[in-house]
Amino acid sequence: MNSTPTNDQLALIGAGFGRTGTTSLKQALELLGLGPCYHMRVAMSRPGHARFWIRAKTDPAVDFRQFFRGYRATVDWPACEFYREIMATFPDAKVLLTVRDPEAWYESTKETLFAVEHALPWWFPRSILRMQDVVIWQGRLHGQFLDRESTLAAFNSHIEEVRRAVPPERLLEYRIEQGWGPLCDFLGLPVPVGIPFPRINDRKYFRRVLLGLRIANWAVPLGVLAVLAAAAA
Repeated sequence: MNSTPTNDQLALIGAGFGRTGTTSLKQALELLGLGPCYHMRVAMSRPGHARFWIRAKTDPAVDFRQFFRGYRATVDWPACEFYREIMATFPDAKVLLTVRDPEAWYESTKETLFAVEHALPWWFPRSILRMQDVVIWQGRLHGQFLDRESTLAAFNSHIEEVRRAVPPERLLEYRIEQGWGPLCDFLGLPVPVGIPFPRINDRKYFRRVLLGLRIANWAVPLGVLAVLAAAAA
């Protein structure tokens, strides 16, 4: 690479799927100074971002440089689906491929992302649901997530694709349990002294989300009925 990314450019591109430790990784990168780090949680909170990712699936002219202004790293879906385009936009950025046991990844995804997708209430922003569908469920996984073998094949195929597409000197294949050492070596940064590597249990987070969604699915209709009853009275 010819130069080091400046502080207003992406320095790291995450090419690994969601549910490969990307939430812990996001926090780790921000502790290392590569923040803010773009993640699916950001996309989920901003319907305008969802529209950008939907457009990116069909429009090669989308402006990734403008979109990522202010971000220093990106991990997780939806951005990992566009790692090659983002690489071309930021030629000095390094690429991080997070991996984990495929069977464990599938079970984790089924219990979290897939479960939440099917528990979202009717009033949830349609653009976000559409983005997830276009990029993940119908896009990467071809509408066959519940076909375990097909989904595991898609997971493994993506890893092989990244290995072929990214120059070795630009790529780190990484398991989150490896902690600070390989990550800091790859980035040329010192290991934080006295700071343990983040271990965020996302399943607990998703259980809370699912509980909240179930409550919301009951509470909103009941609220509407209460308003209608009051009006009728």
